[in-house]
Amino acid sequence: MHRSASRRLTRVLACAAVPVILTVAGCSSDSGKASGSDGGKKSDSAASSSAKPSAKPSAELEKAAFATLPDPCKAVATKTIESLVPEAKDKNGTATKSNDLASRASCSWNGLDEDGLKGSQYRWLSLSLFRYDSHASLGAASKRAEEQYNKQVEVAKASEGAQNVKAEPAGGIGEQGTSVTYSVKKDVDFLNTTVVARNQNVVVTLDYNGAAYEGAGAPDQAKLLQDAIAAAKEAVASVDTANQAQASQQPSQEASPQQSAQPQQ
Repeated sequence: MHRSASRRLTRVLACAAVPVILTVAGCSSDSGKASGSDGGKKSDSAASSSAKPSAKPSAELEKAAFATLPDPCKAVATKTIESLVPEAKDKNGTATKSNDLASRASCSWNGLDEDGLKGSQYRWLSLSLFRYDSHASLGAASKRAEEQYNKQVEVAKASEGAQNVKAEPAGGIGEQGTSVTYSVKKDVDFLNTTVVARNQNVVVTLDYNGAAYEGAGAPDQAKLLQDAIAAAKEAVASVDTANQAQASQQPSQEASPQQSAQPQQ
């Protein structure tokens, strides 16, 4: 009897202990869920914040290929000037005033070659240089130069009084080159040639025209064009030369402050 009662008591205690264990386990489980839930919210928040697209960095604009312009009055060789403009009033040319010679510069020459009873030949040559930098709101340097190049070609084709306008590619002058020929009737016939060329971020525009006076034979349009293209090539090459010279001077200029900082003996 006592053994039976003892066994029943053991069973009751064992059964009574089960809910306690389950309760603890349940609390532990709930606690884990709560902790996991909070952690999940935090991790979800962190994940969502990290998933948000960051602001796109602004695209870096290209560095301008050329940082300076040559002296426009020296961009074409003296012997070329003597050939294209015989008896030039000033072989050194007349430079046009500019507020920023690093961005735009021009020079011109003119002369009247008199040959007695054979008449006179007039020649006029003008060279203009345009350089562009990259600008956040205006665009890349080469793109801006290309826009100027196209503009100069259109300006040449639309010259006031221009007749028999002919535009065609002029190869071998920078990355882009176009020649525009036309005639203008004034007191005599002026034959005009404009060569527009672009090399990277620099545009070269060369205007060359001629006229005959006092019975002299009219200039040869083909010869004018040939001479203009040759002079334009010189001008384009001078841009590269000027920038190479500037680049070679920079190291010594950068070293000079350090040299000046050294104590004198």
